[in-house]
Amino acid sequence: MLTIRRLSLEDARLLIAGAARKADEIGVPMCIAVCDESGQLIAFERMDGGKITSSIIAQDKAYTAAGAKRTTESYGVASQPGSAAYGINSAIGGRLMVVAGGLPVIVDGEVVGSIGLSSGTPAQDSECAQAGIDYFLSHHGS
Repeated sequence: MLTIRRLSLEDARLLIAGAARKADEIGVPMCIAVCDESGQLIAFERMDGGKITSSIIAQDKAYTAAGAKRTTESYGVASQPGSAAYGINSAIGGRLMVVAGGLPVIVDGEVVGSIGLSSGTPAQDSECAQAGIDYFLSHHGS
């Protein structure tokens, strides 16, 4: 029997709050998705002004980061022509994202979920995702 550690709804709300705070700070309204360790959506927020197309992109970034247990940015590097994972972004109906902004949430060395953001540049998306994780960890006690 397996014991699975995963983010709760309250954890997801903390991740979203931290990411949204950073998004407000940099002036970019974001779409923010939080998934459990298997890539299933727990919570989603589209800030006022967040791009409509970014709703699905943020969710797919979170899905990828949880399911692959790695950043979406690292998939971007690994999926370039000539690299080992070239073309992986077409797998699973195109849900695997290779653009920065999806990060796994790691507690005690274990991936317990993920956060994905979209609406800014890839660097802004990643910065806000990391801010969400930092905020969560500061309130989680890990």
